[in-house]
Amino acid sequence: MIGIINQDSQAGWLPTIGNQKYLLAILVVAVMTGLMYIYLNYSKQGYEIAVVGESRRTASYAGIKVDRVIIRTMALSGALCGLIGLLLTSSTDHTMTTTIVDGRGFTAVMVSWMAKFNPIIMIFVSLLLVVLSRGASEISTAFGLNRSFSDILTGIILFFIIGCEFFINYKVQFRSSGKKEA
Repeated sequence: MIGIINQDSQAGWLPTIGNQKYLLAILVVAVMTGLMYIYLNYSKQGYEIAVVGESRRTASYAGIKVDRVIIRTMALSGALCGLIGLLLTSSTDHTMTTTIVDGRGFTAVMVSWMAKFNPIIMIFVSLLLVVLSRGASEISTAFGLNRSFSDILTGIILFFIIGCEFFINYKVQFRSSGKKEA
């Protein structure tokens, strides 16, 4: 552990609204999600990100400065990650540890992929994953199983979701090697 944010004065803690210590963080995330949805879908920069993401060559041919779009997107992503880190340390954990992120980035990639990169749908997919993870933890506790069982169960379910997505998007065809008669 690197450190605990001052518990005596609670300096550096996000203020609570009523008795809810998570409410302000949830409101900030909801506002960020709405702003990102508007930014990605209704701004010139969002369009440029979409074009560069599809094809760098096409974007360059269309006159979009690809390197500038990539740098701007990375800077915005870094700023958002910093804000999320602030929310994690100042609203929920109140500690600075080396494991504060604890694999959340990989989960975020899965959430964004399952939501088809739509920020509004990401809220619901992330809630689904939280319910799935908590339910798996309750199952492992109720049956006295290992603590990692919940992660394994969640991983298996996500693996099958990815497999279903593959078969939804691609049609599997078997070629017959039989001889045709004339």
